[in-house]
Amino acid sequence: MLNETRDGRPGAVVLSDRDFVRSETSPAPVPFVPEISLHMADDAIELWETTESVRGEVGLAPPFWAFAWAGGVGVARYVLDHPEVVAGRTVLDLAAGSGLVAIAAAMRGARSVRAAEIDAYAVAAIGINAEANGVRVAAAVEDLLDGDGAPADVVLAGDVFYERAMAARFLPFLERARARGAVVIVGDPGRAYLPRGRFTELAAYRVPVVADLEDAALKTTTVWELAAPAG
Repeated sequence: MLNETRDGRPGAVVLSDRDFVRSETSPAPVPFVPEISLHMADDAIELWETTESVRGEVGLAPPFWAFAWAGGVGVARYVLDHPEVVAGRTVLDLAAGSGLVAIAAAMRGARSVRAAEIDAYAVAAIGINAEANGVRVAAAVEDLLDGDGAPADVVLAGDVFYERAMAARFLPFLERARARGAVVIVGDPGRAYLPRGRFTELAAYRVPVVADLEDAALKTTTVWELAAPAG
């Protein structure tokens, strides 16, 4: 479906979400996770401005779908190196962005993989990236945070504790998923709002990051598993 304009001007060339993603990105292996290639942008700020222009809105969130963020890279690396976490299981990738984590799970034998996002461009990017890596990921625009992620056996999330308000919604969701028996794994590059006392460290990596979006060229990214509820 043709549902976006390239620059917001009347009479401008109309692009579908998938065509927009393809026009603004190019495929490349992910640093630190070279087994996977993603359609990524060269310039974060330029794409951010372009997206705001196309949508006619100011103050949009960064285009998470066009980059490999450190938290997701950490989880993807862990899943690729520990396929037993996802093999034969149903997996939910929450706030999936580019689909990097979902793709890693699919590559390591997950029975099914669902990727949830609230950005239509992200869902388009996930579809493109899954196809490019030869895997199947069911992606949809949906906000699942009032639920518990059922029926997923494994819930994965990369870098979701970067804002207080976001953390306040994500943590209860993850705790509900864990309480019903799901394995819950998150990646975090030292964000302020991760409640570390509720998690067990699984691994730590030094991950290359996008300089335009972070404060360093490398970020120490920890992969955490949410502990079972007390009692």
